[in-house]
Amino acid sequence: SNEINNTEKISVLVAECKRMGITILPPDVNRSGLKFVPETVSTVASRNESEEHDDKAEGRGYNAIRFGLAAIKNVGEGAMELAIRARERGGEFKSLEDFCSRLDSRIANRKMLESLVKCGAFDFLQRERAELFACIDEVLASSAVAQRDRIAGQVSLFGDGHENMARARKRTVTPWSDREKMSLEKELLGFYVTGHPLDAYADVIAAGKYQSIASLSELSDRASFRVAGAITQVDKKFTKKEGKAFAVLWLEDLTGTLELVVWNELYVECAEKLVPGNVAGVCGKLDLRDESLRATAEKLRILSTEMPRGKNVNGSETPPLCLRFSANADRDELREVQAVLASSPGRRPVQLIFETAEGETLRVDAGAAFQVAVTAELEQQLQRWLIMAVQERATEPQEPGAEKEKEPEAAVPGV
Repeated sequence: SNEINNTEKISVLVAECKRMGITILPPDVNRSGLKFVPETVSTVASRNESEEHDDKAEGRGYNAIRFGLAAIKNVGEGAMELAIRARERGGEFKSLEDFCSRLDSRIANRKMLESLVKCGAFDFLQRERAELFACIDEVLASSAVAQRDRIAGQVSLFGDGHENMARARKRTVTPWSDREKMSLEKELLGFYVTGHPLDAYADVIAAGKYQSIASLSELSDRASFRVAGAITQVDKKFTKKEGKAFAVLWLEDLTGTLELVVWNELYVECAEKLVPGNVAGVCGKLDLRDESLRATAEKLRILSTEMPRGKNVNGSETPPLCLRFSANADRDELREVQAVLASSPGRRPVQLIFETAEGETLRVDAGAAFQVAVTAELEQQLQRWLIMAVQERATEPQEPGAEKEKEPEAAVPGV
């Protein structure tokens, strides 16, 4: 919250929270505070249903952080403070119309509503963001009329004006794609909250053995590298001497952003594909002459997503990554595993196997939120609990032409 106006700093802190397994919840006009606030959400499961109530509550939840309304661009801290006061006085907002009618029309203006809808602050209504966005003008007009009536003393006999304000008619609009939603979140919040363009590529990137952008800072000038990331911005330019087209683009992965120059020879081969939102694999050389992280691309290809979640290259079901916990396992141990799983998001399901004091076995599916990309590093971190090595890692999708390395079968602890 101390960095609420520093988008770059917030992005760094959010990445650190994700690394620690702390969830960042999106802004919500009914849940968010003015600044960032802690919030308890359900986690995988409690392994012992017979624990005391306070212990049970602690075991089943973990601290998340809800994005603060004042950190959303174009809304204004003063306006959000008034919205929170209205919510505290009159209860949760029931609709977009309800929100507008309970705030002065000079506060609930078009720019503010557009920003709130775009970043998902009204997602609790279970309506498409594109549809709500299309209703804004009508809602603002109805709200202005209702407020003029209240000022004139023409209040409904059946209650306050905002309770009887007509709902905007539903519109048939094309829903925004996930890419469009995430792009708007990035624009207004400074980073992706409800997803990341790379989420669908997690296993592809892991199989391709790409370096993280953050790790490039440890290399020397002119060092070669191989990274993958989402294109966030593309600036087309021309050389001064010959007027040849080239591009400067920004590539982002889960750890950082890289400024990349694509000179003419390579640019003409892939210009049409250099579009914000596309995910690319890049081989290049570092340029560390300035303080910022820059590089020149030598090879570039657009990556495609892999097969549906939970399937391997043959289309059959992928066995889960199984982790075994003894009867003596405590909450700190579970939180440690949770943080490790959160650090490697992907599409491999995870199953937790708990041994009880009575010698029985309880199996719990960790759920979609804890699916992982299986890497050698992840297996090493989970070695203490791992009881089934995922042999399919060697057959996960790779770049065309890339050789698949045979992975040795991991040892099975306790067997």
